Amino acid sequence: MKYNSITPQIVDELKQIVGERNVIYDDIEAMEAYSHDEVAEKHYAHMPDVVLKPTSAEQISKIVKLANKYKIPVTPRGAGSGLSGGAVPICGGIVLSVEKMNKILEIDTQNLMAVVEPGVVTNEINNVVKEYGLYYAGYPMSVETCYVGGNVAENAGGGKAIKYGVTARYIMGLEMVTPEGDIITLGGKRVKDVTGYNLLHLMVGSEGTLGIFTKIIVKLQPMPVATADLLVLFNSVKEAIDIVPIIMTNGKIIPTSIEFMDELSFKTSCEYLNEKLPYQSAKAMLLIELDGDNMDIIESQYETIGELCMQNGAIEVYVADNATTIERVWRIRRNVAEAWKLVSPHQSLEDIVVPISEIPTFMDRLAELQTKYNISIPCYGHAGDGNLHVTPVKDPEWSLDKWYDTLNKLLPEMYKIVANLGGTISGEHGIGHKRKPYMPLVLKDTEIELMKRIKKAFDPNMILNPGKLFDID
Repeated sequence: MKYNSITPQIVDELKQIVGERNVIYDDIEAMEAYSHDEVAEKHYAHMPDVVLKPTSAEQISKIVKLANKYKIPVTPRGAGSGLSGGAVPICGGIVLSVEKMNKILEIDTQNLMAVVEPGVVTNEINNVVKEYGLYYAGYPMSVETCYVGGNVAENAGGGKAIKYGVTARYIMGLEMVTPEGDIITLGGKRVKDVTGYNLLHLMVGSEGTLGIFTKIIVKLQPMPVATADLLVLFNSVKEAIDIVPIIMTNGKIIPTSIEFMDELSFKTSCEYLNEKLPYQSAKAMLLIELDGDNMDIIESQYETIGELCMQNGAIEVYVADNATTIERVWRIRRNVAEAWKLVSPHQSLEDIVVPISEIPTFMDRLAELQTKYNISIPCYGHAGDGNLHVTPVKDPEWSLDKWYDTLNKLLPEMYKIVANLGGTISGEHGIGHKRKPYMPLVLKDTEIELMKRIKKAFDPNMILNPGKLFDID
């Protein structure tokens, strides 16, 4: 697809729309931050020609109409905390940052909903609604940095998805600008709606390719008042994973989250944190969270889960039932990626999903790949829903050429294993342009062609976030 270049005349027109202070142009240093997301490898980055910071749907509409007129690509951007290259302007053109659209517009306690702009830091929603005794459950684990607009664009998940589900469950309405510049509203403050195609939830997870969100209506619920966590050590991955359905069937308990860490993950994190727990003999670790309205019930539940774990091969069960101990166990999980960055800044943070019962088989195959390619691949993630963050890490002694060559061989092989186990290549981070080459491994040509037709119907000039998910000539 051929696009036109940004000219000084076009920049002047853009300044008329958003104001000169909200335009970054001809300033390489200032624009560099908008050339990448959290993907470490620099070859996934690309500089924009201009960065715009609109403050309203009307401004975005005018920008998009101008982009269609001149055939200039537009890449929507939230916090830039993604891990797929989804907010990277790989065709240059305009980066449209929603960072200044950061207001919580309404807390509706009667309908248990909030109306927010896309640039609101996700965790800020809960900081505001907690005074009403309410809670936004549809958020991922990077709550201090990510924007809610990006969460909707990626249909972000996280550790609590086993009980609360992912972002889509909580998106009731969207105001958005279409790829041709029209402002439309999908959904609203209503629980049921089967009027026509469900365009609302087509948008959730569309990765900024079908529209730019300007207002988001999210569902709230009563805030849980009691929380406890169990950190459980196991002799094997199989024993750790086998306990997951037992908790829910025999124990009749749905935990808030069940996080999994393999030996490479938790041992590296514990060493990084100078953690004194006797973890050295364990081969796998589960972090199980419970929440609810009554601490007595929570205590009964964690006692039941602890007994089930010990009956099914656990080495030890540690209970965290206050803020200090809860933080102590969760920081092990949260710091896995940071701990491995000390080993090497070059990592490929993948996001595979397999049926829960297939996790042990996948881990066995992953061990074979580590041996075959002589590479460390820590694996951690959400055991309760089968979503694992498999992370090949560059050996510090390797050249970058060897690292990229190894990845180019390793990732297709790993994704084929995932596909053969009934899995897929992303559960919450998205495809963007990082995982685009691997889509045909898990989707049929017919499925991809249908997606391309949807893209063409929404975006006939192909100006909105081009080059993501798939290529269209």
